[in-house]
Amino acid sequence: MSQDAEIWASLPLPAFLIDPDDRIEDINSAAEGFLNASSKAVKGTPVWDQVMIDAPIEEAFDRARLNGTPLFVNDIDVGSGNKAPLQCALQIAPLVGRPGFMLLLISPRELAGRMTQSHSVKSAAKSAIGMAEMLAHEIKNPLAGITGAAQLLSMNLSPEDLELTDLIVTESRRIVKLLEQVEQFGNLSAPDFRPVNIHDVLDRARRSALLGFGANMKIIEDYDPSLPMAYGDPDQLLQVVLNLLKNASEAADPKGGTIRIHSYFEHSFRLRRSDGSGQSLPLQVEIIDDGPGLPDKIKADIFDPFVSGRENGTGLGLALVSKIISDHDGWISVTSVPGKTVFRISLPRVPRELREQQN
Repeated sequence: MSQDAEIWASLPLPAFLIDPDDRIEDINSAAEGFLNASSKAVKGTPVWDQVMIDAPIEEAFDRARLNGTPLFVNDIDVGSGNKAPLQCALQIAPLVGRPGFMLLLISPRELAGRMTQSHSVKSAAKSAIGMAEMLAHEIKNPLAGITGAAQLLSMNLSPEDLELTDLIVTESRRIVKLLEQVEQFGNLSAPDFRPVNIHDVLDRARRSALLGFGANMKIIEDYDPSLPMAYGDPDQLLQVVLNLLKNASEAADPKGGTIRIHSYFEHSFRLRRSDGSGQSLPLQVEIIDDGPGLPDKIKADIFDPFVSGRENGTGLGLALVSKIISDHDGWISVTSVPGKTVFRISLPRVPRELREQQN
């Protein structure tokens, strides 16, 4: 490999070499991760078919080529056909020595705002969970007394009045069950971090779903076989995937729908913490269903405790998922339109020092 080829392959940003007809001449490995497509697959295709920009960029691009000057664009949404757009900065420059050829660099923002939001949600969730645990403890004791009293009363009541005491007992037990789910948040231990084959976790969750709540669903595996090991707690990650599959199953047509589990590597995905430190989260898992989508009024708060789009839903499943992923220093997001809802989990890979010890 020549020195130029080594530099090209080592660029940490997605880079595109574009010919005079606006077709892709070459892309580096970071761009392959950004597009979730190989260099061979996209070579020769129109660049604007692969790189989707939410702005009229073509005219400015042509002007930069004509004048032989660089072009810088900040805070613009850039995506591809395989993923939701990210806010990015673009750098475009003519290639010296090759007239008409342009170099396009994409710099995805490190999602500082999202990380701040993640910490804010995590902090708010901790406060809500602490209060909920206290209330759960205080409410369960009198509920036990109410249930016992209703059962004693039922021993000397007419059949008509028995319906009322049965209702008291049934509803009291339902409330206790809900409170026990709330207490689960506080009882969740810290993750037992270790190298995890995420595909083993996905397979366990898929098999469990097909034998239970997802028996009527078609679950498609769309895995990247070259995905490296994740770093996390396999049991807690299994709980996350099971919750997301259950959520997708309940959103689908009762007669059955389709869920796709998609894994891939995105080299450029980073999250920046509020203290300025960064975290690379290259391992991506998406749970995609073909249900009606999330109601608009709850999309922004779907990971908050007690927010649910289903009648009689507790709103705790996705809140628990968010807490576990946050404890893993990961990121979870959702995009939803009618017919396609995508929950995306971003996780860290095994730290370099541990990988070197294993080798």
